[in-house]
Amino acid sequence: MLSAIIILSFLIFFHELGHFIVARLVGVKVEVFSIGFGKKLICKEFRGTKWCLSAIPLGGYVQMKGQDDSNPLKKSHDPDSYNAKSPWQRILILLGGPGFNFLLAIIIYFAVAITGWQKLAPVIGKTIPNTPAAKVLKPKDKIIEINGIKIRSWDDIKKAVDSSDIIDMKILRNGKILEFHIKPKIEEVKNIFGEKVKRKIIGIIPSGDIVTIKYSLPEAVKLTFEKFISDTTLIVKGVEKLITGAIGLNTLSGPIGIVDVTAKVANLGLQPLLFLTALLSVNLGVLNLLPIPALDGGHIVFNLYEAIFKKELNEDIIVKLTIAGWAILGGLMIIGMYNDLVRIFG
Repeated sequence: MLSAIIILSFLIFFHELGHFIVARLVGVKVEVFSIGFGKKLICKEFRGTKWCLSAIPLGGYVQMKGQDDSNPLKKSHDPDSYNAKSPWQRILILLGGPGFNFLLAIIIYFAVAITGWQKLAPVIGKTIPNTPAAKVLKPKDKIIEINGIKIRSWDDIKKAVDSSDIIDMKILRNGKILEFHIKPKIEEVKNIFGEKVKRKIIGIIPSGDIVTIKYSLPEAVKLTFEKFISDTTLIVKGVEKLITGAIGLNTLSGPIGIVDVTAKVANLGLQPLLFLTALLSVNLGVLNLLPIPALDGGHIVFNLYEAIFKKELNEDIIVKLTIAGWAILGGLMIIGMYNDLVRIFG
């Protein structure tokens, strides 16, 4: 529970820090920097900004001069206000939060890759009957090379199988190196969204052994961005499928579910907790870019309108869209919390 609150608070702090830094860089005064919502428990003023810890630790906000989500019509045109800046400067401020979330995930992945990334060892636990591997491979075989490429983890096996119609495999068995030629078979399986997809398989299951790999600088950079892009793509596809109805609202999770999962992952060790933190950070960044008023993405759309058409969106429309945005977010949070309670308590 405590670990979850600390991680969520840190992610929110980092998000809002992005807004804060970019706002200050373009000359906007930040009046309040709060971790949490509701009643302010502790506040300390430093260089014109009130730094606060508020009662409800499920969010946070940066209140800039002339900008207030609770009152979209509240404006100030002083030189150091949000409204006095150009639409493109405001868009940069809005991108600062999600951008810092993405940066945090990249930092975590890179640090882990350099210091030692724990992955499944390329050791076979068992083979699946009636598959190509069942004919030639055995439990405890260690796969050391596929198509001339050195295999260091189970992830490397999957990449090699996906990219080849025939694989030349070297394995270590009882101290001896053996070579096999295996043709993967195509099988219909379900992906993470429950959709049926076709995938190449050879029919092996990992032993569950863990290997720690320290990557070189070029490898670490490559792996970091591959992981970041993979996580981002997964979240974007999830949002897309939720919008199109390919997956149901019962798959949504709220703060209760995040706390529950974080508490469980914390028991697995530091590295799984770091990976979850990175994934949550990417998730926070992507979701905040959705074009929903009250989120960064919604404000970006308003500013794009102003930049393109050289005039502000009608104030009455802004108010109505903002109210609708809060209603959507509130409804989704309620659904997520309900789903969390159903999953936890059955």
